[in-house]
Amino acid sequence: MSSNEYTPPTVWEWDPENGGEWAKTNRPVSGATHEKTLPVGKHPFQLYSLATPNGQKVTIMFEELLALGFAEAEYDAHLIKIGDGDQFSSGFVEVNPNSKIPALMDHNTTPPTRLFESGSILQYLADKFGALVPNDHTGKTECRNWLFWQMGSAPYLGGGFGHFYAYAPYKMQYPIDRFTMETKRQLDVLDKQLANNTYIAGEEYSIADIAIWPWYGNLVLGNLYNAAEFLDVESYTHVLRWAKQIEQRPAVQRGRIVNRTWGDEQLAERHDAADIDAVLN
Repeated sequence: MSSNEYTPPTVWEWDPENGGEWAKTNRPVSGATHEKTLPVGKHPFQLYSLATPNGQKVTIMFEELLALGFAEAEYDAHLIKIGDGDQFSSGFVEVNPNSKIPALMDHNTTPPTRLFESGSILQYLADKFGALVPNDHTGKTECRNWLFWQMGSAPYLGGGFGHFYAYAPYKMQYPIDRFTMETKRQLDVLDKQLANNTYIAGEEYSIADIAIWPWYGNLVLGNLYNAAEFLDVESYTHVLRWAKQIEQRPAVQRGRIVNRTWGDEQLAERHDAADIDAVLN
């Protein structure tokens, strides 16, 4: 442990060189850094994203809708290279002023509807197609309880545990201990919920599962931060059962590779179902 204790200044000032792997893109102000128009494909739904856990939520949702027979859910998925700062283009900022992926435009409406924040996109698509959310009021409420649980909890996993465990310039015990404790608490919450439920919100697969699996499912399956052993994920038996079950869904296998530019199965952009078929078959 370092003996150098940090004393915060009276007024914080930004040091562009202090930030590790993401120093060149992280900044304390919002807005566009350069002019660039976003591409528009042939389908009404235009997705601008990357296959991070948040990006996987939306591509899995689209693939699940298509698997259910909703041909109107066809979409173009354009790659946003966040490491290169694509999310700060003028076109992207017009869709999402917060400069985070995923961002979606629905050209079925006049004028087109912009959507940002993955939870909002999942709810919008579920409402639009009347699918992947329980019909009864109690079931719908429980589904949304867990959707918003994910939206509030995942920043502790990604920006907290994931950042300090995998991406920080050097290892620091206090933040790693702090966010490991919270991540394991969240896994325990899920494990207890799944002990008596097939899916997150009950016996029906829903947008709650679609939101939570890319983060916590990938984590316990060893696909996130290379931290499965460190977190002793084998002890969360119900989460593991659920994660493996969701992983076997064809739409999940299809959606998880869209806008992916690393690993064995890569698909930088998706414009037709055949694009995914070519990678998986």
